[in-house]
Amino acid sequence: MQNLSSAKKQAKNPYNPREIEDKIYKLWEQSGYFNPDNLPISKSRKVSAQGGSLPTGQAGASGGKNYTILLPPPNVTGSLHLGHALNAAISDILIRYHRLQGFKTAWLPGIDHAGIATQNVVEKELKKEDKTRFDLGREKFIEQVWQWKEKYGNVILEQLKKIGASCDWSRTRFTLDLAYSEDVAKVFIHYYKKGLIYRGERVINWCPRCQTGLSDLEIEYREEKTSLWHIKYPLQDGGYIIVATTRPETMLGDAAVAVNTKDKRYQKFIGANVVLPIQNRLIPVIADSAIDQNFGTGAVKVTPAHDLLDAEIAERHKLPFYQVINERGRMTEKAGGICLNLKTLECREKVVAELKQQNLIEKIEDYTHNASRCYRCSAVLEPILSKQWFVKMTPYLRDMALKAIKSKRIKIIPENFKNPYISWLKNIKDWCVSRQIWWGHQIPVYFCKNGKGENFAVSLKKPEICPFCKNCETEQSADVLDTWFSSALWPFAGLTEKDIEKFYPSAVLSTARDIINLWVGRMLFSGLEFKQKIPFPKVLIHATILTKEGKRMSKSLGTGVDPLTLIENYGADALRFGLIWQTMGGQDVRWSEEHVLAGKKFANKIWNASRFVLKQTEVSGFQLLSSNPFKNIKPQTTADKKLLKELKTIKQSIEKLLGKYEFGQALHELYDFFWHQFCDTYLEAAKKQESKTTSRLLTVALYESLKLLHPFMPFITEEIYQQLPIADKKLLMIEKW
Repeated sequence: MQNLSSAKKQAKNPYNPREIEDKIYKLWEQSGYFNPDNLPISKSRKVSAQGGSLPTGQAGASGGKNYTILLPPPNVTGSLHLGHALNAAISDILIRYHRLQGFKTAWLPGIDHAGIATQNVVEKELKKEDKTRFDLGREKFIEQVWQWKEKYGNVILEQLKKIGASCDWSRTRFTLDLAYSEDVAKVFIHYYKKGLIYRGERVINWCPRCQTGLSDLEIEYREEKTSLWHIKYPLQDGGYIIVATTRPETMLGDAAVAVNTKDKRYQKFIGANVVLPIQNRLIPVIADSAIDQNFGTGAVKVTPAHDLLDAEIAERHKLPFYQVINERGRMTEKAGGICLNLKTLECREKVVAELKQQNLIEKIEDYTHNASRCYRCSAVLEPILSKQWFVKMTPYLRDMALKAIKSKRIKIIPENFKNPYISWLKNIKDWCVSRQIWWGHQIPVYFCKNGKGENFAVSLKKPEICPFCKNCETEQSADVLDTWFSSALWPFAGLTEKDIEKFYPSAVLSTARDIINLWVGRMLFSGLEFKQKIPFPKVLIHATILTKEGKRMSKSLGTGVDPLTLIENYGADALRFGLIWQTMGGQDVRWSEEHVLAGKKFANKIWNASRFVLKQTEVSGFQLLSSNPFKNIKPQTTADKKLLKELKTIKQSIEKLLGKYEFGQALHELYDFFWHQFCDTYLEAAKKQESKTTSRLLTVALYESLKLLHPFMPFITEEIYQQLPIADKKLLMIEKW
């Protein structure tokens, strides 16, 4: 700890976050208090997770004394963005607040292996050397990825320290750690034995660039301009039906023409046959309620092997599947000689030219649609028929998650996110969990080499003897599991049984809205299935930070803002202030650096006010006791009494607001109290009166204000606390609220 004389000497200098923040963070780390096992036990009282005191012996969050938050694990490819910074600030506020209240707080950090994303990054590095992963082979390529992870994997965690994140770094986890990987395999086997995982051939979203299947939630939709072709499909008995499509190349795999059951325009054609152009194959006209009467002509082509909705229609009507596009995004033999081995766009040109020659194009319109692209590499996705592993979502897992939401065992904040989440669950489809990449958790499935890929054993370890042919050496599936399959186990996978007892469930999950379905929903049913408890009682959906123009921030588009640059220019406290100040009510916010500048000015206000108070204490020689700061403080003037009353009021208000996760409002009220009530009113009045009571009350009021401000602006408050004349001084971060 600093001695008082050196601290007072420092206080004479202007506030400079560059000189202070790194020093303070080292002080915190050296104390060991980020680890809940090292925190002093608060015997005097316990408090609720909602804020406010509880009678001794009454249970609070996480069993009464533990308060746990999970860090959404950033990707090993990632670098800090404002979303990370906002989430870190929110979580750190909650952790520091509850630590001050006497909880044994645990903020558990870690990083995600991020299968496709990380593999793409390493493949791009290889491309610079004119190499592919196939040139290296699986084993050497994975070695390369591990080298990448060791070099960059912890970078973002180090960046989080710059923001002031008080995580328990000793419990940092990685989703490919040995213990974590074993848990993932055990979960797969559990689901399989329970009949909740199966292998089947279905139409999935396929990325030709990444060479892997994707789930419905891993699609990025972009509004793009294209054409809408109106094509004549000749009826077998004369005449034709006009079909509108944005993808004429896929018509080579058509199995039917479909119209809405109630569409009066086409009633007379239902049951008739049309001649599929170019292929010259007869296909039926069918009626289905899923068809949108307002799209194009109201008559659409059904291509079961290359459209997810068409696949569902085909199953209902028992239509055949013609796969005309392969995994490389090229046309197959079933497409016919006209397009064999061509890329899809090349085939489109051929098909359109042929249709024009046969006078089968009625018209071509400009059209704007949402194109589906890979969320990692941005390549255009191809729905294709593929044999994959699926988690059966209905009814068991779906209903389990729905029941938890509807029974209010889990509360979503703000509540307006609740109904869309319920709607997604009600309409959920089976989850494709296998990926055709190399980096990730290899599926614990072993195939018989003599079984033509159909005989397999699901096992934690490789079978010593093939259970089928009793002769061959089984071969493990080359597929790996979806990143979100392992992330769904984040609240408990890789933790020791002792730590699970202490840290499961966590008190609250803070996250962005874009991964509610990808991550939150899957953690919910995973926790219920494997721990028989919800993983967290509350899900806090924080705001999304947009550009000034209201667009989503993107580094690739040059619209992103680097939080580390802001920290360099203004300080971490100022950045935290600017982020929280703008987030009122969970609504998306348009980013403004002006609020960070306001945070810097507020930090200077705190610093200058503290310099004045320290000067007064130096003259009076007063020392306070943190165990009883108001000892010997007897208000004499009306201003004294008013300040004490306002201190009590603001403290109660902050407790109430933080209990409702209204961080922005809490900061606004703290700002108003400190700047106007404490500085502009009482401190200015104190300059005109020389009184021991006034000097002492100033010191105590500053001390109490620092505790209130600490969760929001931890660096400057800790620095000033170390300069206060406190007889039993320790660290502000473990003071008594």
